[in-house]
Amino acid sequence: MRSRRGAGVAALATVMLGLVGCSAPAPMIQPAGDTIDGGAPPELAPFYSQEVEWTDCGSNFDCTRVEVPMDYDDPAGETIEIAVKRFNHTGDAAVGTMFVNPGGPGGSGIELVEATTSYFSRTLQDSFDIIGFDPRGVGESHGVRCFDDAQLEEWYSKVYDLDTDEGWEDYVADSTAYGEACLENTGPLMEHLDTVSAARDLDILRGVVGDDTLTYLGFSYGTFLGATYADLFPDRAGRLVLDGAVDPALGYAEIAAGQNVGFERAYRSYLEDCLGGSRCPFTGTVDEAWDRTVAMLDELEATPLETEDPDRPATDATLISAIILAMYSPAWWPTLTSALTQALDGDGSQLLLMADYAAERDEDGHYPEDEGAFRLIDCLDYPVTLDREEITANADALAEANDLFGPYLGYGEVGCATLPFQSSAERVPIVAETAPPIVVIGTSRDPATPYEWAESLADQLASGVLLSYDGDGHTAYGSTDCIDEAVDAFLVEGTVPPDGLQC
Repeated sequence: MRSRRGAGVAALATVMLGLVGCSAPAPMIQPAGDTIDGGAPPELAPFYSQEVEWTDCGSNFDCTRVEVPMDYDDPAGETIEIAVKRFNHTGDAAVGTMFVNPGGPGGSGIELVEATTSYFSRTLQDSFDIIGFDPRGVGESHGVRCFDDAQLEEWYSKVYDLDTDEGWEDYVADSTAYGEACLENTGPLMEHLDTVSAARDLDILRGVVGDDTLTYLGFSYGTFLGATYADLFPDRAGRLVLDGAVDPALGYAEIAAGQNVGFERAYRSYLEDCLGGSRCPFTGTVDEAWDRTVAMLDELEATPLETEDPDRPATDATLISAIILAMYSPAWWPTLTSALTQALDGDGSQLLLMADYAAERDEDGHYPEDEGAFRLIDCLDYPVTLDREEITANADALAEANDLFGPYLGYGEVGCATLPFQSSAERVPIVAETAPPIVVIGTSRDPATPYEWAESLADQLASGVLLSYDGDGHTAYGSTDCIDEAVDAFLVEGTVPPDGLQC
């Protein structure tokens, strides 16, 4: 069992959770007196009634910024702005506005909407003004700032032996330093990046564009944002589609355990496909190819491979990052096959390119300025404690259950437990008692949000409708006509698909 952890590998565990994120909804503010706009307190009225100026920002796009409270417990206090980008419908008349979220947490809705013509169907493009927004702390919306490029490069290259007191203490100290840098560079917003606040922002965006109810298509972590919205504002929930669903009742360790299963399921599917082709670097059975991959990790941990960058060899963390990236879409499988073949021939260059892509590191060594948003949003949504015995037991359980991915999904709790603040969220089911039908989609071999989570969320929601896609990769929309047609008919016409539809 591997006991050494590079900071990059330990950070990967946090980012892996960040790709799906989860939290529990806090109670909606309910002050005394009348309320406006479906339950919002009167002190929020200026935010809902604000007039914004849309400016041209590209072919068929316009942009604006919307002011929201930084702290919803203090609406009269400091404010922040949410960056918004709108794709204008291409049909004769719009059905309305559809908001979208790509997941993360920390994914940019602006970047997603910029890809509208390649990502969303012509039916949706014709029918809706499609709005993407960067959630608070992300991208253009007062983005989080933590370490700079040089600090990240140094941190990711460090290795800790977490079986020793010295290694544990060094890792805790360095994780604490990261959190302190986030607070220094981000400021008080750092404590207000939770999903409940983001859902309240989303309701203000809905009000500002003049929609009575929210039409929404959310992916991965975006399913949790959408479900939270429905729980907070059931009377304002319109047609909501949640693709690649997260189970909001699961805690940090349970999420990691679920992904441990999901990535094993996905990689075994890849290996089966690879072994059926002519260019696979492995031979034998799926189990034998799995064991050879584990052996590669051990070899790279002991002796990293040279790459085209003499200062950056390919390590075991590089390999696991490349594999994880490829599991998100079968479109990456040929690239992974090529990278594995090259690595077995003694060159880790292609693995390093894939790992850099996964970390959003460009060829000049720059990382996204808001890279800390993934960690901070997750950490506000997950209650954890710095309990070495418990964290180690969780990590050991992951490694015992799965000798390939398990050793790399542990110890992520340290990244949250060492921040300058701690989450007070509860892990509870989301019911959204009076909301209209909500479509929940699960993919059978989804690595990051296992299919079982979609089943669970659909069961929790009082009006959940489950759609299932028998396939590979993360999320289903855009992968099969069966899902696309059902989603489009629901969003555009309000036609509720049959619960349990199999695609």
